[in-house]
Amino acid sequence: MKNIYPTLVLLIAFLAPFSALKADPIKVASVEGITEYHLTNGLKVLLFPDPSKQTITVNITYLVGSKHENYGETGMAHLLEHMVFKGTPGHPDLKAEITNRGNRWNGTTWYDRTNYFETVPASSENLEWALEMEADRMVNSFISKEDLESEMTVVRNEFEAGENSPYSVLLDRIFSTAYLWHNYGKSTIGARTDIENAPIERLQAFYKQYYQPDNAVLIVTGRIDEDETLGLVEKYFGAIPKPQRTVPDFYTLDPTQDGERSVTLRRIGNTQLTGVAYHLSSGVHEDFAGIDIINHVLSNNPSGRLYQSLIDTEMATRVMGFNNQLMDPGLAIFAVEAMKEKDIHEIKDIMLSTIDEIALNPPTDEEIERARNYYIGNIDQALNTSEWICLMLSEWIGMGDWRMFFIHRDRLQNITAEQVAGVAKYYFKPSNRTVGVFEPIDKTDHVEIPETPDIAELVSSYKGKEAIAAGESFDPSVDNIENRTTRLELSNGMKLALLPKKTRGESLRISFTLLNGDEHSLLGKREISQMTASMLMRGTKNLTREEIQDRINELKSSMYVSGTRYYVAGSIETTRSNYKEVMVLLEDILKNPSFPDEEFEKLKTEMITNIEYQRNEPGAIASMELSRHMSPYPEDDVRYVPTFDESVQRIKDLSIEDLKDFHKSFYGASHATCAMVGDFDLEESRKLIDDLFVSWESPVSFSAVKNLAPDVELMNKNFETPEKANAFFFGRQQFKFDPEHKDHPSLVMGFYLLGEGFSSRLVKRIREQEGLSYGVGGSFEAHPIDKLATFNAYAIYAPENRDKLEKAFREEIQKVVTEGFSDEEVEEGIKSWLEMRKVNERAQDQFVVRRLSLYMEWGRDLFWDKKLEEDVSKLTADDVNRSMKKYLDLNKIHMAKAGDFAKSE
Repeated sequence: MKNIYPTLVLLIAFLAPFSALKADPIKVASVEGITEYHLTNGLKVLLFPDPSKQTITVNITYLVGSKHENYGETGMAHLLEHMVFKGTPGHPDLKAEITNRGNRWNGTTWYDRTNYFETVPASSENLEWALEMEADRMVNSFISKEDLESEMTVVRNEFEAGENSPYSVLLDRIFSTAYLWHNYGKSTIGARTDIENAPIERLQAFYKQYYQPDNAVLIVTGRIDEDETLGLVEKYFGAIPKPQRTVPDFYTLDPTQDGERSVTLRRIGNTQLTGVAYHLSSGVHEDFAGIDIINHVLSNNPSGRLYQSLIDTEMATRVMGFNNQLMDPGLAIFAVEAMKEKDIHEIKDIMLSTIDEIALNPPTDEEIERARNYYIGNIDQALNTSEWICLMLSEWIGMGDWRMFFIHRDRLQNITAEQVAGVAKYYFKPSNRTVGVFEPIDKTDHVEIPETPDIAELVSSYKGKEAIAAGESFDPSVDNIENRTTRLELSNGMKLALLPKKTRGESLRISFTLLNGDEHSLLGKREISQMTASMLMRGTKNLTREEIQDRINELKSSMYVSGTRYYVAGSIETTRSNYKEVMVLLEDILKNPSFPDEEFEKLKTEMITNIEYQRNEPGAIASMELSRHMSPYPEDDVRYVPTFDESVQRIKDLSIEDLKDFHKSFYGASHATCAMVGDFDLEESRKLIDDLFVSWESPVSFSAVKNLAPDVELMNKNFETPEKANAFFFGRQQFKFDPEHKDHPSLVMGFYLLGEGFSSRLVKRIREQEGLSYGVGGSFEAHPIDKLATFNAYAIYAPENRDKLEKAFREEIQKVVTEGFSDEEVEEGIKSWLEMRKVNERAQDQFVVRRLSLYMEWGRDLFWDKKLEEDVSKLTADDVNRSMKKYLDLNKIHMAKAGDFAKSE
């Protein structure tokens, strides 16, 4: 463990004589396995032991967000979130230290709260480190002027990235028009001028005001011992005194809206958008269960009323809906996207009339049950993962109390059709909305938003339901996973990898692939292959698209199927009691797609709309141009990268018969794989898969289509994207390479140190030192089938910083080649990389199931990973530097940059 920062050491020494007078953490409430404690300094602590996890998640939520910002301070809560990662006297290089623990970590800011979290491999040492670190930066973060100067440009770049999206900007305008006074009308990212000019003194004062134990809730979940954890919390957080200041009370609320409001946004683009927002109650009000139901009834795809009135009629290409569930009264938002040639005003009128009708024609029992199944299914899945619950509870803490999550669930479970109808009639009125036009009315019809309920009264006697089954304590080592995994091959050639274990909530995950065709049989079928896979869940000979989704929700499961080139891939999350029926549904989806004409036309329109949207997007343009340059294959080759125009025309030229023929000619299970990890019976599952798929043989042979890394002229090009505030940079080097080569471990580590994680050279130089980019980094992969290694680098930045960014990128690449990495860098990098592998590769079921599935295709098992990790652990700086000098070549890195460079010049 690192030495505790000096302030805390002195404080503990001072308080030691009085330790006997300090009260132990007070147990306040316990609901469904989560227990709340209070410390004498005001800190609230939630503990959620989960022995089935191999990790521990620490999440601290501060009751401060953009709602608490004053004039000239917009974006300050978010800016402070960035600054708190800059370190403390006890943790001067905090990002590197966090990264070296190999954990998943981040911070997020929203209207009512800010949170910081880290997931670490389960151990007493890691738990103590995380708690000591969070206690340290609660009160001892640097928040220095020097750090603000570099981080301000990073945050400004993040602001610019949001400005690229017409959808995001339109929502910002709707919010600011809907709210006259409340800070919910201001974007969390803040105003550009406030980001650029925030005085360090005000930022420091903001930090000291809100980052205190009496304004925070600490959550610890995963494989923890409750007594040990409480002891550590008391040791580190309990030593921080309760502050003398009083947190200000924010009391501003908007008046009742007395008429429809409007806003218009005009920017360059290839698609159109319209949206509408309705004022709502506080997120903890009993009406919000009905509001959630109504939003689903209106916006769900494909059963929603907006979908049916706008997508089924081919007026629009996408409908969206969500509720801002917050401490103070929030908004219900609906948005519609359409092609440029459509009449957006007619679409807006249809959208509004469809929503208006909800009051006259309230949701049916079937619609309510569908929405209830959707929400309760999502909640049940979340409760199966303690890490996810740990993060989700931040939203409810921001609303006032974590127990409201369970109360809201119960309200959803028990709501009646009459209650839903009442909510629909009350809130969804023309006088309560903000849209794109203004229309005078003769008679007012106001909505009085109810007061926020007394939360203490609501939660005081709440007990919740019976806690979910906890699952087993599972060792995520390679040896244990391999010893408990059974691999089989069915008589038709289908391969299985089955890992049964007891899990929280009896959950399990399934990953499957269908491998189809080869380089020659797939000629001219690039779009056909992709479209066929995309149509699978849009209807079978037995079920409509809507019925498929309803069935998945009824089974409290999730299923995703996609495909490209030569494969179809899918993932399922379900439970022991439901997985048989889910697998039967999967069989129907894969074997018996009906390819309905109306769904085919919808899909074509959606895909074309997406392409049109990308025409002006810097990231899409730079990526496409770079890939086209480095993949000079014939136009009928599945590896060919088409232009936007070509993609649109190819989609338009497809017929439904093309898809039916492709399915008949290519689909089968002879070259399929299926991996299962979780709570299931081994023999029962093997027999089930055999019964469902063994007789389904593939009509054609399979051979993986390999990327060949053709020799092409070096590329370094700029592409203009007018009026886009954020630019993109992509760099790529490819070379023939077999991952079985002895240099592979040293390349893995070298490229990790160059571009991955917050301690990498590219991040430290381009983001941390020069503040040029919010998002920058790189990745490396050596593909075992292609025998091809690829190094990718990326960055987002302001267009005027293009030359500075490229210069910094080139210099850092050249330093690696000529000077290499230090012994300390390599030593810390190895430690960080190994810890990351423990957390990301084997401690999470979703990663394990994907790895088992992928390795069946590659002919590997997880002992390959073990060997790689052993080889990496033995590396020296000389090993890494020798390989990087041998393979990394600045003169072979292709570059593509897209942005509004003409305007910046």
